[in-house]
Amino acid sequence: MLDDATIARIVDDLAEAESTRTKIGRLTAQHPGMTVEDSYAVQNEWRRRGEAAGRRLCGHKIGLTSKPMQQATGITEPDYGVIFADQVYETGAAIDHSRYSGVRVEVELAFVLGAELRGPDISLIDVLRATEYVVPALEVLSSRIELEGRTIVDTIADNAALGGMVLGGRPVAVDAVDLRWVGALLYRNETIEDSGVAAAVLDHPARGIAWLANKLADHGDVLQAGETVLAGSFTRPMWVHPGDTVHADYGDLGVITCRFE
Repeated sequence: MLDDATIARIVDDLAEAESTRTKIGRLTAQHPGMTVEDSYAVQNEWRRRGEAAGRRLCGHKIGLTSKPMQQATGITEPDYGVIFADQVYETGAAIDHSRYSGVRVEVELAFVLGAELRGPDISLIDVLRATEYVVPALEVLSSRIELEGRTIVDTIADNAALGGMVLGGRPVAVDAVDLRWVGALLYRNETIEDSGVAAAVLDHPARGIAWLANKLADHGDVLQAGETVLAGSFTRPMWVHPGDTVHADYGDLGVITCRFE
């Protein structure tokens, strides 16, 4: 178990990496005995400092819930991170690529909660009852820790590699469509790069939200009414570079576009 001073130093290093758009070495190499709970302690201190600086928490993200993502990372269990309001974009946004490091994009659904979800024992049905609407979303990944050889311990400490979130398309009630069969086509510069359906996320994207509510209960936290929760990617992460335009077509749920400058 890492002590408070070590956790503070790690957060200092991550903050420096974010401000300089660089990456630090793997934490698992620097601290071989570091555990998942140590990583969440690092993430919690990252969150505490952000809120103390005036950043507003507006949601959570779930990562590593689908086979494509697990195969892409070599990690086999989900993780989560927090989303601040200043990380949220609307469709059509021009995004400053230099704000992030190791920039990739994923296709997801976002659940906007109308009621609190307090674990443990939250089920898929509980999630559907608490959800005000679901909306298409893209996650922008940014890594403050080197990518090669990283483990879930590194990823969690890096706030699950969250950079930003782009929302767009058509919001729908959970009973308006079969969420398992929501599909998307992902384009970069008018060329299709990937596609997928939301059932790739634990067989139903709401299962990820239930997992998160129950995991947060282990850490003394809850999902609040009004939060936006990214349910997990159902495509592989797609690398993007300055000048790239990203277009995600969700069929009846509309489209999301953004450009990296």
